Amino acid sequence: MSFHFALVWTLLVGPWMPMASQNSISWEVQRFDGWYNNLMEHRWGSKGSRLQRLVPASYADGVYQPLGEPHLPNPRALSNTAMRGPAGLASLQNRTVLGVFFGYHVLSDLVSVEKSGCPAEFLNIRIPPGDPVFDRDQSGDVVLPFQRSRWDPETGQSPSNPRDLTNEVTGWLDGSAIYGSSHSWSDELRSFSGGELASGPDPAFPRAAQAPLLMWTPPDPTTGRRGPRGLYAFGAERGNREPFLQALGLLWFRYHNLWAQKLASRYPLWGDEELFQHARKRVIATYQNIAMYEWLPSFLRKMPPEYAGYRAFLDPSISPEFLAASEQFFSTMVPPGVYMREPDCPTSGSFSHTSPLSPPLKHPSLQRAEDVDALLLGMASQIAEREDHVVVEDVRDFWPGPLKFSRTDHLASCLLRGRDLGLPSYTKARATLGLPPVTRWQDINPALSGSDGTVLEATAALYNQDLSRLELLPGGLLESHGDPGPLFSTIVLDQFVRLRDGDRYWFENSKNGLFSEREIAEIRNTSLRDVLVDVTKVDPGALQPSVFFWHAGDPCPQPGQLSTEGLPACAPPIVRDYFEGSGFGFGVTIGTLCCFPLVSLLSAWIVAQLRRRNLKRLQGQNRQSIMCEKLVGGIKAIEWQGHKEPCRPVLVHLQPGQIHVVDGRLSVLRTVQLRPPQQVNLILSSNHGRRALLLKIPKEYDLVLLFDLEEERQVMVESLRGALKESGLSFQEWELREQELMRGAVTREQRSHLLETFFRHLFSQVLDIDQADAGALPLDSSQKVQEALTCELSRAEFAESLGLKPQDMFVESMFSLADKDGNGYLSFREFLDILVVFMKGSPEEKSRLMFRMYDSDGNGLISKDEFIRMLRSFIEISNNCLTKTQLAEVVESMFRESGFQDKQELTWEDFHFMLRDHDSELRFTQLCVKGVEVPEVIKDLCRRASYISQEKLCPSLRVSARCPQKHADIEVELTPRRLQCPSDTDPPQEIRRRFGKKVTSFQPLLFTEAHREKFQRSRRHQTMQQFKRFVENYRRHIGCLAVFYAIAGGLFLERAYYYAFAAHHKGITDTTRVGIILSRGTAASISFMFSYILLTMCRNLITFLRETFLNRYVPFDAAVDFHRLIASTAIVLTVLHSAGHVVNVYLFSISPLSVLSCLFPGLFHDNGSEFPQKYYWWFFQAVPGLTGVMLLLILAIMYVFASRHFRRCSFRGFWLTHHLYILLYVLLIIHGSFALIQLPRFHIFFLVPALIYMGDKLVSLSRKKVEISVVKAELLPSGVTHLEFQRPQGFEYKSGQWVRIACLALGTTEYHPFTLTSAPHEETLSLHIRAAGPWTTRLREIYSPPTGDSCAKYPKLYLDGPFGEGHQEWHKFEVSVLVGGGIGVTPFASILKDLVFKSSVSCQVFCKKIYFIWVTRTQRQFEWLADIIREVEENDRQDLVSVHIYITQLAEKFDLRTTMLYICERHFQKVLNRSLFTGLRSITHFGRPPFEAFFNSLQKVHPQVRKIGVFSCGPPGMTKNVEKACQLINRQDRTHFSHHYENF
Repeated sequence: MSFHFALVWTLLVGPWMPMASQNSISWEVQRFDGWYNNLMEHRWGSKGSRLQRLVPASYADGVYQPLGEPHLPNPRALSNTAMRGPAGLASLQNRTVLGVFFGYHVLSDLVSVEKSGCPAEFLNIRIPPGDPVFDRDQSGDVVLPFQRSRWDPETGQSPSNPRDLTNEVTGWLDGSAIYGSSHSWSDELRSFSGGELASGPDPAFPRAAQAPLLMWTPPDPTTGRRGPRGLYAFGAERGNREPFLQALGLLWFRYHNLWAQKLASRYPLWGDEELFQHARKRVIATYQNIAMYEWLPSFLRKMPPEYAGYRAFLDPSISPEFLAASEQFFSTMVPPGVYMREPDCPTSGSFSHTSPLSPPLKHPSLQRAEDVDALLLGMASQIAEREDHVVVEDVRDFWPGPLKFSRTDHLASCLLRGRDLGLPSYTKARATLGLPPVTRWQDINPALSGSDGTVLEATAALYNQDLSRLELLPGGLLESHGDPGPLFSTIVLDQFVRLRDGDRYWFENSKNGLFSEREIAEIRNTSLRDVLVDVTKVDPGALQPSVFFWHAGDPCPQPGQLSTEGLPACAPPIVRDYFEGSGFGFGVTIGTLCCFPLVSLLSAWIVAQLRRRNLKRLQGQNRQSIMCEKLVGGIKAIEWQGHKEPCRPVLVHLQPGQIHVVDGRLSVLRTVQLRPPQQVNLILSSNHGRRALLLKIPKEYDLVLLFDLEEERQVMVESLRGALKESGLSFQEWELREQELMRGAVTREQRSHLLETFFRHLFSQVLDIDQADAGALPLDSSQKVQEALTCELSRAEFAESLGLKPQDMFVESMFSLADKDGNGYLSFREFLDILVVFMKGSPEEKSRLMFRMYDSDGNGLISKDEFIRMLRSFIEISNNCLTKTQLAEVVESMFRESGFQDKQELTWEDFHFMLRDHDSELRFTQLCVKGVEVPEVIKDLCRRASYISQEKLCPSLRVSARCPQKHADIEVELTPRRLQCPSDTDPPQEIRRRFGKKVTSFQPLLFTEAHREKFQRSRRHQTMQQFKRFVENYRRHIGCLAVFYAIAGGLFLERAYYYAFAAHHKGITDTTRVGIILSRGTAASISFMFSYILLTMCRNLITFLRETFLNRYVPFDAAVDFHRLIASTAIVLTVLHSAGHVVNVYLFSISPLSVLSCLFPGLFHDNGSEFPQKYYWWFFQAVPGLTGVMLLLILAIMYVFASRHFRRCSFRGFWLTHHLYILLYVLLIIHGSFALIQLPRFHIFFLVPALIYMGDKLVSLSRKKVEISVVKAELLPSGVTHLEFQRPQGFEYKSGQWVRIACLALGTTEYHPFTLTSAPHEETLSLHIRAAGPWTTRLREIYSPPTGDSCAKYPKLYLDGPFGEGHQEWHKFEVSVLVGGGIGVTPFASILKDLVFKSSVSCQVFCKKIYFIWVTRTQRQFEWLADIIREVEENDRQDLVSVHIYITQLAEKFDLRTTMLYICERHFQKVLNRSLFTGLRSITHFGRPPFEAFFNSLQKVHPQVRKIGVFSCGPPGMTKNVEKACQLINRQDRTHFSHHYENF
């Protein structure tokens, strides 16, 4: 309805409206930014245009370097010499203070060069030592900073194009100080209502300045604190700099709104825009008229020439000479204070030019219209300072200072500004402007020379009497007296004439259509007095006709000429500390950032502990122990273990003849035998709650139990009494104080010291060692030794000394044999008798001792049952449980081989005859006691590292052994009788080594026939050969690493060079050189590394590419290692990057805002406050800082959880934390895209790898969501789960490859990698997974045998893969060696089956021979592999595979059992061609494989093969040994061994 009404009103009324109301703006509106005033030179007078010189520039280098000391005098010294003088001298022409500050206002409308240049350049003012204001303590090191102004970057390139400064406002008298120098700034000032400028709550004042108006807000010079907010919004950025300029700005604000109101009442139909532009046009014209025809004549004392019209070819640009001349001359007339006058003339106080500069800013006094009127009227009535060379101390000594300094010398700053502008000398300027030359210093100002010639003389002395050096500013100031001197007058008049005549929008230009002749006449008749009367409502009679002069008889005279006397003293200069109060917080912040890895480590440790506890809980859920069941129902107590040991909760269970002490998990900690006729003492505590109990049993260490209550102890006592009586033991009871009870108790530690001395003296007697070396204690040694020699060992202590279990049959047999008196303990003599036989006995004596051990009935014969029992005790060491049938078969074969098949019992002679071929082994057989190291020769003998051995080791006469103990070492020498070697060749000399020195070890020669000639090579040649082989083996790795790190290093160097030498135009290296070079250089390398690290995880792409020709040049199998290497390098660079930014943040936190606005123009604006952001803003409020902190936290979490230890402890933690990479890259993009210092570059590196990685992940996702059915699940021994599942359609793989699976039943998408154990030709896929962690343990539980026969009951799997690795390269070598340790044998199961299948179907395979080395702790650990090897042996009809099995559990047990086990194994292989332990034809060895010897043997077996492939998979220790052996072999000029390995 309203729309229709408006339309009808327009149609009816519109045609009758006046034409002026329809289009009231009939002229070309002047732009705010000064552009297009001149239609030929559009830029003339515009904002940002360069200053136009009247005189050629004068720079030290002719381009941009300013002149300075020593060519020119010190600015502060010149200021003190030429500009210092008394204040309070009135103007000779009676000029008013209003005229002075109106001149400053006009100057702010025309030119502004205060904005600092970028990059920041400084011309510092060095303060002479002992300066009374700035160097009161005479330190001599005070420097006041002065920052050079912004310049046109297109200038300063050559002497023909010297530096020119730019004007930051419009260079016209266009009211830019009222309306702003840009359209956007003007819009912020407008109210857009009634054509007025926006006002605040009081219509007499503009609204408070707020963003985006960045008003100048200098810090308070009296306090050094940050300037205020809430300043008035003016067109000039520095309109609030002083209350006097602020008052003039308010004057023109009111005048504009006054005219807008007049026009609105006169033309009610005009809109806001018409009213604003008409008011603006009139205000600018009035302003132009006052400045040109009222103020300028008062300033120069002459009228400008008549206006002859617009001159389009006249350049009106502001000259630097005009800027310097006008500002310098104004400073001589500035008074020390300003009166505030009421309309009826009384003065109410005064403003000082310096000290009140800040109070109105911090607490603005001009908040009432009356205050503004009083200040304007006061300035109109007060006479300015005299027009001479003297400047008041407020301006010279206490002007608000820059940067950290609260005060500075304004005159010295002006002098430096002139040098920055490249102003010419005084004489050169006069000559260029056509003024008569000055040849003598006295001719500069004859009046001054006559009244005070010392000023000119002192100034001449500063310039070394060289008048040609005198600068324009001091020269022009010295020649002024009452009026500006000829030089200043000429410069100023020239500038204003050019401004008037070259301005197309000048109000007198009748051709621009702005005003009619009548309006021009009205404007010409308007004075500043009229403006004051209009806006202040003051009585016109209270103002003189010309407010720029005050003459006698004018109204409202000033009370007196103001001087510094009677005014409050200015606050002394202070130096602001930008970092004050931030040191502690900055340190805490850096410390917190450094603690990120520690916090991550703590978190990982907690997660690992929780996972370990969870794993133990899972493993212990179904574990039941018969012993634990028997011990249920014991008595709870606390066992006291000694003063230095912590107490532990235990459970005491009493049984006939035994006392069992178990822990909370029901594991047996100790068993005490109760045998008559022992005398047991039961000692009870009589104090401290009567809660302690001490049980003393002879030949055992004491048992001390603590109870919570006496009643609980009494229950234990009653139970003990019953048990002792039942066992037939006598006992005594008495009470002691608890302290005495514990002091008299024999603890386990004391017992161990006693047994230590026991063994030392035992071996000292056996081996003839000096008594001193046996370890006699220095204090009470004889008593202690006697006590040790009289003590007896229990069976548990005897078993512990042998490193065995008390219940082992071997321990039982040996203990029974040694315990001659049958009291259940071994005395010193009984143990000595046994030890002598083992250490010094002949093979016959050792075999007799062993015969007696197992002659259980003592009839001098060993029956077959006793022989079987002997073998069982030997086999216990390997955790092997052969059936009775198998043992019987072994015994029968051994009897039959020795010709005793008709005997049921053997005599000792028969038994020794059975061992006739093993005298050398028996000769070195000994009793392996803890703390006694086995001789190296015996170790070498017992390792049995002979594969196809044709020679045997012939040991030396003497062997020394080392027996390290806790408190002393003993030297042991074994002196067996000379051995007869089969070859009848002995070593050239005896081997004798004293204690602590290495024993020479002899390795058996594996092959006697050398197939090629050997040469003796020097060590240098071997090293070179090893290096050549290393380069040959890893040439692809070296090449790729060299290329990668060359690129990363090149990126670092490029950025480092750029910021060190080529980025001076940015200026950042002047602020933070080391920090920015380090941070930007590392940022470039990190961007590259974190981008291309993604390629190492593109498993599908890697699997594909490794089958292409690129695999010849790129080691795709090392992708994971390369991933770790890149990550390790990247984290180091990240730390350096962070360190660089820490330096940057500190330096940015102490850098002034004027510098920061240059470095970060999009982030900071130089508003004069000079205060930088605090350190916490950079860290936590700036986007790059906050994202950087978050990145550090994420990287700390990812790297710690990805470490080998924590990855093994908690794979799920690694899996989850590594998925933070998504957030990592998001933050990296944000962090690098903020472009604080340079344009974003991260996307240049990231885009291509990210797209490739996303494509690879999409391929994996397409497979991951296909559910795979499990066909068969079998729980194998040693915690291995065998899974057989369907082979997906199109699933092609090679032997040795691996997959990643996730189980749906576990409710997680956590994928784990496993190697396929099935061969490519098989219909199904199979995995063998060992339960090593919570996930694999739960997987084993889930795939427990189902109740039914349906396979559908098995949970389904997600499958991702296959993925390639180095093991699939086995077929590319003519001879390959496969080394598997632990569960690392899984890839070789697939390879062995694949090889045998291919050979059975006559498939051509390049590989002709495979040696498979299986390293396992026990043969029962992975029995499933034995089945696979058995299958391989049955199908291997071409003898392609040779298998060697190493059982490492026996590696350190070179005692009687190990020797007998070896004898039985060799006999079993000889008779049945199968291993006693595995049932395989493969050779079984005891101990760790000597890889170097094995590889040497392969060189002889395959002399024609130039390169053999070695593939290992297992624990890192094993793969390192293989790698070391390959490196040693590769020193020779023989077969090259190429090693490929995987760790788990």
